[in-house]
Amino acid sequence: MATGFGPSALATPANAITVVRLLATPFVFAALVAGAPSWWTLGLWVVVAVTDGIDGWLARRQGSTRSGAFLDPLSDKVLVLAAMAALVARNLFWWLPVALIALREVVVSVWRSRAGRRGVSVPAREWAKAKTVVQEIAVGTALIPLAGAASAATVVLWGAVVLTLVTGLDYFRAPTRA
Repeated sequence: MATGFGPSALATPANAITVVRLLATPFVFAALVAGAPSWWTLGLWVVVAVTDGIDGWLARRQGSTRSGAFLDPLSDKVLVLAAMAALVARNLFWWLPVALIALREVVVSVWRSRAGRRGVSVPAREWAKAKTVVQEIAVGTALIPLAGAASAATVVLWGAVVLTLVTGLDYFRAPTRA
């Protein structure tokens, strides 16, 4: 096994995990739409969400790549927004906080993409990584099949909204690297 990958590498273990997470998203969405919160859906969510940390750990250990820097946040956004949309469809989440999160994700993604085309690097910030974890926790909390979990999920979701909007503003205020 290679101990390191250059920035232009495509076929890396971290990228493979990221692609699997992206390809798993339709199945996760279907499972969340099809059934009520259960330990099975919570377990599925935890497994898929934990892969975000695993691919990041591998990338830091073996060398981050430009493809991974693009694919990882994309798969995070697709997975979290699909899960949140499924929870809105099941009336477990209100559409407004999910719409606010989706709007921020689209705006920041378009802005980062345009900056990238100009050769400007806009790396993910630490608080933005924490934002993703809080979003994943909000989804996971909504899937707990216990009394009170829905109320807790709503609190975590609104916390995710605040963190999502604050980190979105941070991208526009902070300097970028050419």
